[in-house]
Amino acid sequence: MSAPKILNYQLAPSPALIFGCLLPAPWMGVAAGLLLAFGPGNGMPDRFSPLVLAVTHVLVLGMLVPIILGALFQLFPVVAGQTVPAARWLAPFVAVGSMAIAIGLSVGFLSGAAVGFAVAAILATILYGAITLAFVQAGWRMAWSSRADLTLKTLQGSALPLFFVFAFGVSLAGTFAGWWQLDMQYLLQLHVAWGLIGLLASLLLGVGSTVVPMFWQAKRPSSLWQASLPWSLWFGVGMLLIPLSEDYMRYWLLVLSFWVFLFATSAFVYLLKAKRRFDPAWILWIVCCLSWMSAAFIFFLYLLSMPNLVSPFWRGLGWILGVFCLVGGAVMPINAMLGKIIPFLVFLHLRRRIPLGQRVPSMQVVLPPSRLRWQARFLIASWICLLVLPFAPSIRVFAGLLFSFSQGMLALFLFLALLRYRKELQLVLHVEKKSQEINILK
Repeated sequence: MSAPKILNYQLAPSPALIFGCLLPAPWMGVAAGLLLAFGPGNGMPDRFSPLVLAVTHVLVLGMLVPIILGALFQLFPVVAGQTVPAARWLAPFVAVGSMAIAIGLSVGFLSGAAVGFAVAAILATILYGAITLAFVQAGWRMAWSSRADLTLKTLQGSALPLFFVFAFGVSLAGTFAGWWQLDMQYLLQLHVAWGLIGLLASLLLGVGSTVVPMFWQAKRPSSLWQASLPWSLWFGVGMLLIPLSEDYMRYWLLVLSFWVFLFATSAFVYLLKAKRRFDPAWILWIVCCLSWMSAAFIFFLYLLSMPNLVSPFWRGLGWILGVFCLVGGAVMPINAMLGKIIPFLVFLHLRRRIPLGQRVPSMQVVLPPSRLRWQARFLIASWICLLVLPFAPSIRVFAGLLFSFSQGMLALFLFLALLRYRKELQLVLHVEKKSQEINILK
């Protein structure tokens, strides 16, 4: 089906609200890379080693979550025509609150201090609980449409995966803090499934169905694609809530991994048919699809061969899947979207402030495409190094520094784009002031 005919730019929140969520996030990506490079490497690259757990939560909570929430604050009014009334009060706390939660969990994982988990659980309950309620209200107030538009459906149901991710995360943090005794393996399985598939994969598919056709000169996804998502993914991970036996759980995970593989493969084929005319970092989307395809396929093989896990490859499986899903499947498309959305927001808000007839800096001037292409190359290089880390532990420092450098480049480029916005806005205000003075003299 076609996209919504009208984008409600007049309802867009203030630039400060969105930039406050998006711009600090890449710096936490820098912190995650530095932590990987210089943190205590005991037990690396086991998925349950303290350093891996700390790096994962700094990357996810410090970088990915603020960007996701900031994007939702923007998409609800612009795409769906529904403002998030509480955004003006919640947005200023998204980046700093997520950073504090990530630091608390990192302290808990690296030092074993229960107070770190307790602080993280309390802050997450307050911050993400309030944000979830705000999205529930916004989704409920959206005008239900008969069109099978994937982006609108994803926005309407976005509170569902967010609730499950933070609820299971708080439950795990409370268990680590000693507040209660719960089945940690079961909670962890639900937390990871809802985080990777229920939240990341569904939002990428939902938001990408609008963003990618816009900048890639591609057709909208098919009606069958839009009709089956995102609820098929949410139903798939929702089935894990049922306390099935170990064998039945394994069979269902086989089905779910195959389902994800089909969607990733379809997205990959779809991207290959596009023109990619206005996206200098297009290669990141290709690697994103390949990452999800690889993760789903490898996990499928892992489930089939569970009784015979003896090779070194399987022992590093948790790390490899994490790199595929979080770096290739989340950091890369989010980097690509930031490289387009931030200049677009700068252009949009300048266009609204600058009188008609006056020249507005183009998106290519705000953030030159050559910079984005170089940043994408460094990110892909760090992704490759992270994938081979289980087989070459000596490159841990280099891989962490390379990832930090790639995110530092993006953070710097976005900061320069913001400076350009402020400079152009000051010129506009100066011209308006001079015009008012001239009118008074007349």
